[in-house]
Amino acid sequence: MTQPSFIELCKKLIGSDHVITDPVKMLPFVTDYRKRFTGKALAIVFPGHTRQVADVVKLCKLHKVPIVPQSGNTGLVLGSVPDESGKAIVLSLKRMNRIREIDAHNNTMTVEAGCILDHIHAAAGQANLMFPLTLASSGSCMIGGNLGANAGGTSVLRYGTARDLCLGLEVVTADGDVWNGLYKLRKNNTGYDLRDLFIGSEGTLGIITAAVLKLFPRPKAQQTAFAAVKSPEDALKLLSLAQRFCDDSLTAFELISRYSLELVTRHFPEILSPLPFTHPWYVLLELSDAESDEHAARQFEKLLEHAIEEGVISDAAIAQTLGQSRTMWRLRENISAAQSKEGKNIKHDIAVPTSLFGEFIETADRLLEQYFPGCRMVTFGHLGDGSLHYNVAAPKGVSDESFLTHQAEINRIVYDCVNQFKGVISAEHGLGALKHVENASYKSGSENRLMKTLKKALDPDNLMNPGKVLP
Repeated sequence: MTQPSFIELCKKLIGSDHVITDPVKMLPFVTDYRKRFTGKALAIVFPGHTRQVADVVKLCKLHKVPIVPQSGNTGLVLGSVPDESGKAIVLSLKRMNRIREIDAHNNTMTVEAGCILDHIHAAAGQANLMFPLTLASSGSCMIGGNLGANAGGTSVLRYGTARDLCLGLEVVTADGDVWNGLYKLRKNNTGYDLRDLFIGSEGTLGIITAAVLKLFPRPKAQQTAFAAVKSPEDALKLLSLAQRFCDDSLTAFELISRYSLELVTRHFPEILSPLPFTHPWYVLLELSDAESDEHAARQFEKLLEHAIEEGVISDAAIAQTLGQSRTMWRLRENISAAQSKEGKNIKHDIAVPTSLFGEFIETADRLLEQYFPGCRMVTFGHLGDGSLHYNVAAPKGVSDESFLTHQAEINRIVYDCVNQFKGVISAEHGLGALKHVENASYKSGSENRLMKTLKKALDPDNLMNPGKVLP
């Protein structure tokens, strides 16, 4: 009597309807978000609850089958797709999309890893609370992936990254054990913080299946403003003024280059800018006020009046309606989409100390112009928390394909510059399979050894998302 195949055993564990082996149906799960890479998989499996995840992991361990955990597959560094060997399964968490509990008195929500971020926002809103993680992909990204990559978004300045917004986790380990660390506590000094090991590990140490999230009171008012500045240095001065005038009310502070905005209005002409594009840089600010619209408006008016008097900003507009506020945010949120319509570009998701933003941009721009005259920088980011999207597009008249042959050299110039200014080469997208080699070259020997020691200890068979994070 022949032994059942691995795939047959998977189907027995979670049901035939939840195991896909048809190459056509597998395609969306093995293709990266930007559709630049397509891998191969033995199967796509869809467990429906944590026990099934654990059972699948145990089966994979027994048969030495690698596992690629996947949530919304909206990542940009090939962290949630398999390689081309076809040896791995993709373990999709999309069926595990339940909100297990909302504890309004404790300001927490317990959710499964497959919950879409927008659904979490809506559920929090129904409890008159909010979950502040805000991403452009919120309609399709899932909280498991957000935590796996330690996502940031536009509200990090006030609320922190995904790591700061999570109190506890449920994790299936590489052995198939279930660690129930769903603590709803702000204080817990009972040993090593295992939660922090798994957040940001991109599924290489274990599979996050559920999380306890922090909720916050909904602000009574939100105000948005758009300001024109001459340089990133002036934007930094405006940030200092905003923090002084507005304190914790300052929720977002986004730096955007003129060229980035020109791309948006070129490809999305229905999105109108509140200011003419006559300045090299712009800042999008948002206040979340606990008192009233009037109080928030007064704060903004005082801030912007002072900034104009000091010569820090050249022009400014305050949104007078919710529609105007949404338009300002659409300018920021559609930069990536506009880049895609314009053509391919070389993306960098980096972080440098906020105080060195201006020097970094000036130095990197100069070096790239020296080696690749006419290249166009699409520069925008979260100035308040020091992370920057620094993307490089081909000069006019140069084909994308020809320009992309220089990607390794351009990456080296940018990453060397990041390292010079005491930054890191990944701020919020993670490392995946795209950046793990370069990242190791910028880490110290001791840091690399510690990371490898953790990986070996928690995943000795190297079955959890192999080829990601570590080279």
